Amino acid sequence: MLDHVSITVADLSRALPFYDAVMGALGVPCVRRGASSVGYGQRNGPDDDGRTYISVVATRGAVLADNRHWYFRAASRAAVDAFHAAALAHGGHDDGAPGLRPDYHSSYYAAFVTDPDGNRIEAVCHRRENATLA
Repeated sequence: MLDHVSITVADLSRALPFYDAVMGALGVPCVRRGASSVGYGQRNGPDDDGRTYISVVATRGAVLADNRHWYFRAASRAAVDAFHAAALAHGGHDDGAPGLRPDYHSSYYAAFVTDPDGNRIEAVCHRRENATLA
């Protein structure tokens, strides 16, 4: 559904270790670094609309993380666990440890963190244990 999205941060140099770590844990490469933004994933090209691109952009003012919630697909439950550990090791804060969330569905395995600016970030795997994306 999403083609690309931007997440705003107050201090890009503070946010970079966090986003490099969590995107790396999810297998999403950093593909662009600029003075005021960084890009992860892949942009779509002609006749190709199956990719997603995320920018982390420095804002000119304070970040108001007012109920924003960014969800990232994980290929496995192990990737969700790695995402959570990487976030906590790089300035993120726990907002829900890795585990099943059966209120959503029986295989919904997710972890929730906040980034250094308070943006709520989630990694989720919808597959059964030991199953990965093809």
